[in-house]
Amino acid sequence: MKEHPDKHIRAAIRYAVSKGWIFVPGGHSAHCYGRLKCGIPEHRLHMMSVWSTPGSPQNHARQIIRKVDSCFPGKPCSPEEP
Repeated sequence: MKEHPDKHIRAAIRYAVSKGWIFVPGGHSAHCYGRLKCGIPEHRLHMMSVWSTPGSPQNHARQIIRKVDSCFPGKPCSPEEP
């Protein structure tokens, strides 16, 4: 897998993967770098896009970490979640 150019986002992706999330790289002509998806089968809606060039890489990395931390095995998957 090709690494993200920003160190903060690279660290956030590694954190997500260490928590059981799955990273799916974007295509060659994709606008986003890839997507992170929760590894729990019941959490099909728990996912997040990882952007190649966000306006603020540190804020984007914090968003990734918050999303991962908000997901835990006992939490139900509801369609109205952001």
